[in-house]
Amino acid sequence: MPADAVLVSGQRITGDAVDAELDLLVLWPGVGNAVIEVKGGQVSVRDGQWHQSGRAGAHRLQRSPLEQARSGMHALLDHLKPRLSRGPGRTTFFAALPYTRLPEDWDAPDAPRDRLLDSTDLDAVAERLHQVLRRSTQAYAPPDRATVELVVKNLRRTHLSLRNVQELARELEDSGNQLTRDQERTLSLLRWQHRAQITGGAGSGKTHLAMLKARRLTRDGFRTALVCYSRGLARYFQLMSRAWPDAERPAYIGLFHQLPVEWGAEPGEDDDPDHWERRLPLRLGQLAAAQPEECRFDAIIVDEAQDFGELWWEALVQCFKDPEQGVLFVFTDEHQRIFDRDGQAPIDLNPFPLDDNLRNTSTIARAFAPLAWEAQRCRNAEGPAVRFVDVEPGAVLDLADDAVVALQQEGWDPSRIALLTTGRRHPVQREIVEAEGFGAYWDGHFAEEDVFYGHVLGFKGLERSAVVLAVNGFHDMARARHMVYVGMSRARSLLVVVGAREVVEEAAGPDLLAALDAGEAWRPPAG
Repeated sequence: MPADAVLVSGQRITGDAVDAELDLLVLWPGVGNAVIEVKGGQVSVRDGQWHQSGRAGAHRLQRSPLEQARSGMHALLDHLKPRLSRGPGRTTFFAALPYTRLPEDWDAPDAPRDRLLDSTDLDAVAERLHQVLRRSTQAYAPPDRATVELVVKNLRRTHLSLRNVQELARELEDSGNQLTRDQERTLSLLRWQHRAQITGGAGSGKTHLAMLKARRLTRDGFRTALVCYSRGLARYFQLMSRAWPDAERPAYIGLFHQLPVEWGAEPGEDDDPDHWERRLPLRLGQLAAAQPEECRFDAIIVDEAQDFGELWWEALVQCFKDPEQGVLFVFTDEHQRIFDRDGQAPIDLNPFPLDDNLRNTSTIARAFAPLAWEAQRCRNAEGPAVRFVDVEPGAVLDLADDAVVALQQEGWDPSRIALLTTGRRHPVQREIVEAEGFGAYWDGHFAEEDVFYGHVLGFKGLERSAVVLAVNGFHDMARARHMVYVGMSRARSLLVVVGAREVVEEAAGPDLLAALDAGEAWRPPAG
């Protein structure tokens, strides 16, 4: 291979409906990309069925090696599509059988000989890839070096995000974890309810409880959907669930508005509110009615349920096999209702409250307490004082950037810091999304590669150790108080609020301003 080609081994791909591993991936600038499935031992075909034998014995393969490679290729392309502003270039698939010598009269209809690399081909693998890529995929341009570099960057980011979230999953599943024990007790109290609404303030563990409930229902034989509105939270669900056994993994995990697309609806544009608020939920109801019963759900779990509009709830009920008896658990915090929607879940029972704050230091929890719906018991210790940077309204983003630099100079790892805005999105956020798409953007957060630049609207259910909240205006002042509450409560250990005193007071009231004044007045060194 030439020096600028890249070989990736054992690449894991995880997404809405796929969990694949690519044995080998070749990224070859100017030529193309190849996914290669590798099968050791002796591989043969008898009566149309593939078999593999080796030291561990012989067994029948469920799919041909080429079908596995094809499936891996499509998983890769689907994964990269929302993460690249342009495609990865011409891509195809092969199977390598390094300990098998295929007969000269090989003629398997599902496995053309030029896509199979046997023991006689090992000295000329690159030549074979070059020939097939040049000949069979002419409809697509080959990747250039910049494209290959971007693909590698995104695959590394995906690998890190999967590893980081699954490490968290293992930590939460530790038998000594107090959060898990408390949440299990909560589920036990509700085990006989087939519909329930669980309410709790920021940091009360609602998201973890939603995942536990979805796992338990799936394990008990219910066809389950775990849904939310936020892209970031949906990606967290997908990554976290890859650590679960297959028998506990819900049938659908992800965005509410992706479900109708998977069932055949047309995807919409981000700037078309009528599509998201009216046409898509109506379309979901139609598609659900047309689905065979085995494709609909016995149980649906909704996290951040305050984001759902009335039409969405009506459509969601249609996704049950039995709309009257379907199990529905919703997890909500009315004080995080930061979108202009007023839907109500179809649940008659009084909500079940979660009163503990399990995320924030006591210092941070006291600071945003004036904004909370109900008082919380904070289970964590004291932490550093909340810092308040009083600036002119036009200088908020500049001072927020300076604060991020100052935190790093103090020793904070960039991967532990998030800068969140309330108004206009930070230029770094816009640049990443425009260049690489939402998929790469959110994988960057979970990969914890660097400072994360986000908006309060998209960060509900998520957190970082240190948060710089840039109060740089609001699109809707009626929701401003809720947005400040959400932004402040994302910080686990250290919170810095940057904004003009008069804007903060108008948005969140004099009590919050007094709470911030009780912290540390701070001015980061100019960046």
